[in-house]
Amino acid sequence: MTTTESRPASEPMTGKFDPPSPNVTSVPFEAPTADVMGGAARLEVRVGEHGFVALVDAMPRLVPEGQTADAAIVQAARVSYGQGTKRVNEDRGLLRYLMRHRHTTPFEMVEFKFHMAMPIFVARQWIRHRTANVNEYSGRYSIIPDQFWRPTVEDVRRQSSTNRQGGEEPIAEQGIEGVQTAQQFVDYLDRAAGLYPEYEALLGQGVSRELARVGLPLSAYTQWYWKCDLHNILHFLELRLDPHAQREIREYAEAMYALVEPIVPVTMEAFRDYRLEGLNLTRLEVDAVRAKLRGDGDGSLDSKNKRERDEWEQKRGRLGLD
Repeated sequence: MTTTESRPASEPMTGKFDPPSPNVTSVPFEAPTADVMGGAARLEVRVGEHGFVALVDAMPRLVPEGQTADAAIVQAARVSYGQGTKRVNEDRGLLRYLMRHRHTTPFEMVEFKFHMAMPIFVARQWIRHRTANVNEYSGRYSIIPDQFWRPTVEDVRRQSSTNRQGGEEPIAEQGIEGVQTAQQFVDYLDRAAGLYPEYEALLGQGVSRELARVGLPLSAYTQWYWKCDLHNILHFLELRLDPHAQREIREYAEAMYALVEPIVPVTMEAFRDYRLEGLNLTRLEVDAVRAKLRGDGDGSLDSKNKRERDEWEQKRGRLGLD
């Protein structure tokens, strides 16, 4: 059963809920602070003709002068040591330990908010990362802008023979026929983008925006706000900076990396060392290395899977085991 307190007759009714005054204590910063974005309202990197990645906010926004947002990660990690415990390591060493051993929770204490514009086909790949807060431009309420992704003839890639998801070298490198095929693809995109005047005309004739948009191609641009913690941003970058990722989304990952690195430089250094440029070996690959070191094997992988063997050959090259 719910009970309520009656208001004294002497107190006027305001017509709204009056919460009790909280006991709030204001604690000032112990030292001068600096803005991790250098006082800017927006830091932007252009991507292609119409695309961009813009950093519009970060948490923490203010850090002690002379420090970076890496300090918030260190602060979160050290809370587990208990109040009064002395600092057990230098900040850089602690951050590298956390990254090396994948203690990821402290990295969630830093967040970044981006404003981005990209082709819809890039956005559909991007949204597969379900760890961010996203609010996308709506073609139901607003008119789709007259902006379309268009590659050069040299950018048109041939389908990979080993990777069903991607392309390899430029198809134009296959000679005259390849150049003609690449040009056909560019012309095909131009015809698709040429539907935009019909889209506008149908809007003018009263067709609803939510229906008129469905005929536009995936090369049309969309925008969104994308807010994510650093741990999940690093996971996104690890996947989308990989050479196997589609080139068009890699360009956005490179722009994001460029914006994040100055704000958490120690974290990004550890990320490069242990994850982005590191080398993970499977059990079969470790066995192949051991066999070669013992002298009873040539370093070949004991697997019938061709893709697995090809991947190992690439790793062998990086390890200098050829």
